[in-house]
Amino acid sequence: MTLLQVQNLVVEFPHRRGLLRALDDVSFEIAPGEILGVVGESGAGKSLTGASIIGLLEPPGRIASGEIRLDGQRIDQLDHETMRHIRGRKIGAIFQDPLTSLNPLYTIGRQLIETIRTHLPVGESEARKRAIGLLQDTGIPAAEQRIDHFPHQFSGGMRQRVVIALALAAEPKLIVADEPTTALDVSIQAQIIQLLKRICKERGAAVMLITHDMGVIAESCDRVAVMYAGRVAEIGPVHEVIHQPAHPYTAGLMASIPDMEMDRERLNQIDGTMPRLNAIPTGCAYNPRCPRAFDRCRVERPDLLHAGATRAACWLHDPRDAHLDTRAKGMAA
Repeated sequence: MTLLQVQNLVVEFPHRRGLLRALDDVSFEIAPGEILGVVGESGAGKSLTGASIIGLLEPPGRIASGEIRLDGQRIDQLDHETMRHIRGRKIGAIFQDPLTSLNPLYTIGRQLIETIRTHLPVGESEARKRAIGLLQDTGIPAAEQRIDHFPHQFSGGMRQRVVIALALAAEPKLIVADEPTTALDVSIQAQIIQLLKRICKERGAAVMLITHDMGVIAESCDRVAVMYAGRVAEIGPVHEVIHQPAHPYTAGLMASIPDMEMDRERLNQIDGTMPRLNAIPTGCAYNPRCPRAFDRCRVERPDLLHAGATRAACWLHDPRDAHLDTRAKGMAA
């Protein structure tokens, strides 16, 4: 069963020299109760994918083609008002900085109660009761008293818990969490991740977790999509992607993570930088940085190909090229 389905999503921005393609043929699915991690360098298209799903794509950016379906309903062509209702009722959003999600002039109780009453048919007293329950569920101590406090009276970690409560207020089926732990210290990060995992399990909500932190992905996700230059480079079960990466870019990301069990003075690095939108190379976008690139990579762009337990957009896994198997097997070595 699929809750969210993104098919061949293309997002473009007008430019004085034409159109810049920021997302290029992005496809993935998320099942109810599943946490899908989306990871990649800055500029890979992670946040833009999330913004497209929740209907908050900044003009002049626009969805040029493709489909986004939630529970079978297409949502990428809805008008602003209809999408606003779906965004509150069926999709919850958690952003990196909780202060951008909370109104500093209103108590958190007022913000929670307004959200609940906007999307659910309940009265004031029932909404307040639900709001207190949400604060308790997300680990806010003394919720009955703190519901009448303002955002500035909470610490960063507690504010993020309030934002999670706000995202859950209308009992959504999907939560899009964009870098929800980046602004928090490590111990609070772990608490927030555990909270998201518990809520996902208890409520059956699906979570799209956008981050650049592979540690967070490894700790919290069921599957992971690795993005590069506006495309999905690899997608599959998190354990397989981390321990047996099938795409050279994923392998480079894994090799650059410190390993406490290995004694080495320098970390591995991926040479070069991600290409600008107006300078995406022909063929595979990663080919100028790839140590395993060959002629076909420079002229022909690969789609996602089966690569064991995962799928990778890499010609090393083209079944028509059996002689490349040894190169593919060397990826995880």
